[in-house]
Amino acid sequence: MRHVVEDRNSIDDSESAALQGLSAAGDVVYDWNLLDDTIRWIGPVEGLFDLADAGEIASGDTYHGRINPEDLPQRLTVLANHFACERPYDCEYRVRGQNGHFRWVHDRGQAHFSPAGRAIRLTGVLREMTSRKVDEQILSYAANFDELTGHYNRTRLREALEHAIAYAMRYGAPGAYLAVGIDQVALMTDSFDRRTTDDIIIEIGHRLDRCLRVSDVIGRAGSDQFGVVLTQCEPDEISRVTEKILAVVREFTVPTATGAIPVTVSIGAVSFPASAPTAHEAMGRAESALRDATRAGHDCAVVYQPSEGQQRDHHVFMDIARDVQAALKEGRLVLAYQPVVHAGTSDVAYYECLVRMLTEDGSVVPAAAFIPVVEKMGLIRAVDQQVLELGIAELDAVPDLVLAINISGATATDRIWMRSVVVRLRDRPDLASRLIIEITETVALHDIDETARIVAVLRDLGCRVALDDFGAGYTSFRHLKALDVDIIKIDGSFVQDVANSSDNQLFIGTILRLARSFNLMTVAECVETEADARALEAQGILYLQGYHFGRPALTHGRSASLSLTGRHAAAS
Repeated sequence: MRHVVEDRNSIDDSESAALQGLSAAGDVVYDWNLLDDTIRWIGPVEGLFDLADAGEIASGDTYHGRINPEDLPQRLTVLANHFACERPYDCEYRVRGQNGHFRWVHDRGQAHFSPAGRAIRLTGVLREMTSRKVDEQILSYAANFDELTGHYNRTRLREALEHAIAYAMRYGAPGAYLAVGIDQVALMTDSFDRRTTDDIIIEIGHRLDRCLRVSDVIGRAGSDQFGVVLTQCEPDEISRVTEKILAVVREFTVPTATGAIPVTVSIGAVSFPASAPTAHEAMGRAESALRDATRAGHDCAVVYQPSEGQQRDHHVFMDIARDVQAALKEGRLVLAYQPVVHAGTSDVAYYECLVRMLTEDGSVVPAAAFIPVVEKMGLIRAVDQQVLELGIAELDAVPDLVLAINISGATATDRIWMRSVVVRLRDRPDLASRLIIEITETVALHDIDETARIVAVLRDLGCRVALDDFGAGYTSFRHLKALDVDIIKIDGSFVQDVANSSDNQLFIGTILRLARSFNLMTVAECVETEADARALEAQGILYLQGYHFGRPALTHGRSASLSLTGRHAAAS
């Protein structure tokens, strides 16, 4: 809310007392008159800026001269947005002291406006946070870089490789991944001390830096192994690069505290995306080639060569991946809708959205024909994003429609996807209240804390969350309590032929009792016969889904009778 003041040049007594209280906590308070560009300071400003007199920073222009030039544009942008009342004023930046050293400050303030709506004053608080920033930088460095060599650690190396493969697939610019192993490290460790081995590892890293391009990425992939990401490297160029590395390493001895030591390396290489469409496969295949190189006698390189069958599969995968990429660009990924009905009445409660691809001639390609390849080739996040956008657009177009969409394991913990959900739904509770997000049980259990966080964000927006394929994993009472979902969908393997299987009936009865204890809605998937439907209804299931009630279709009805004002009363 805008603060409107009549007196543009003074602070009333109550506000002055509040400012004094803040400064007593060690913070620096400022009152910036925007009309004449004067700043009044309260608190230990001299200590913050290493000044003898706070009067040396008596204007906004002078203060901006103290802000690190790299950070000033950010502060000005935040200020402009605040004056336009778009968002709160809160930012972090570096300020220069009289001694020339920079300190980090957290700046939080509130503008005051004239009756005409013009910003006339900014009152704010500066809190020094240099030590915290240093700690953050140390933690960030430790999370991204190898402590011994200063190169990327394995996690950041894998991320760089993922980006390089995605770029190669998008722009048709192949690259390569090299696993560079230092020969006979175990023998060196036994013969010398640990410090000598560390000296050798550091020197090998330096030699890689000197003989590779600036655009290439180097990381420490293991105790005695480096990983190298070669961008825009054709398959026939890989041998030239590996020979260069081998020559540079063997050319000179490594100086150590115990004397000069001759060292060699062995290299395993793989071309991507032709022989490795994912980072996991690239690293694994390069390391397999590295083992072949060491078995061949060290000081040599082996390039991974896929078998004829693997090459055929890869060509098929690449064709499908290109078809999916074209379908994404041309809007040929569409939704098919399968009804989920009330047990007993068979009235439609909502529809589950299932992705389909249309060929250029309009034929429908089922998900099973391309989703496994999409997941393998790293395109699943783009597909999930398209499904989200299509689902929200359909909810917007049909006011009484309720839809459920699935998200893959890769997307379930993807914060970029989550931010897109928040952006699209935070101001549209009318849409969020009619959207159900389905997360598979096995994915949820992989990282229970992260999944619980995502569920909380989705529910805060107003969405419902379903735990799909329930029973396929090992969800416990504690897990269900932590996840706090709204719906559980019983895995189809326990539903099919339930009318004739006492084991399945016992299992489903146990799940339903667990669901009732949490007041959860329950859905049985893969219901294909009337007998199974009646058996499930008798056990107390709330909703049914399967071919018996309707196959996925590119059109849907408009009925939606799922209660969205709270957890379903019938579950209690």
